[in-house]
Amino acid sequence: MERKENIIVQLTFKFALEIISYSELLQDHKKYVIANQLLKAGTSIGANIREAQNAESKQDFIHKFKIAAKEIEETFYWLELCEFSENYPSVKTLNEQLENISRIVNKIIITSKHQ
Repeated sequence: MERKENIIVQLTFKFALEIISYSELLQDHKKYVIANQLLKAGTSIGANIREAQNAESKQDFIHKFKIAAKEIEETFYWLELCEFSENYPSVKTLNEQLENISRIVNKIIITSKHQ
């Protein structure tokens, strides 16, 4: 069965792949702690959104998206640490992607609450 196109699922999957690549780059530079934290938070966003696609109720759907929103904030935190630390690769593209994802996730939460 073919899955219906879902932009937020696609965006978060693509973002997770980019986070994996960035985390591997950090590991190559022996920045293991930040790499692992960023990897966990950044890939968790898409996992929670994917899980929400099979929510048992509207409340469950909203709850999963709220967890994703929390993971977005944590990911912003780790990216900000990378941005302001010395000798870390640029996070500009990741931040831009995450800003877009954050706007969509928050809009979905607000819209879902008012349906």
